[in-house]
Amino acid sequence: MRDILLFNTFVTQDVLIVFYYIGAVLMPVVLYVFRKELIGRVAFFKRINDRLKAFYATFTTGQKTVFWLVFITMFLCMELCWRMVFEAMIGYFDMHDFLYQITNKGVLDAK
Repeated sequence: MRDILLFNTFVTQDVLIVFYYIGAVLMPVVLYVFRKELIGRVAFFKRINDRLKAFYATFTTGQKTVFWLVFITMFLCMELCWRMVFEAMIGYFDMHDFLYQITNKGVLDAK
């Protein structure tokens, strides 16, 4: 506990994992609900949504399939990038912890 209070040990790994799951799971759901609220309350977004629905209705079945495959691929790529960002941050803070431990062990051995 003393190491945490003196900032010798970071609590970031646990916090980063929580924020990763918030962003990966909760954020898409919140954005979808927010989108529905915007469409329901703002006329500009309702017009855009209506035009997009009309445009989507002109697609053939094959075009709709390609659209959804591209959408799912892009979504999965965004999720992968989100994961990689958090892995890099966790790796950085793990590196700090390991270097701090090595430094302290070297200082203690020199005494």
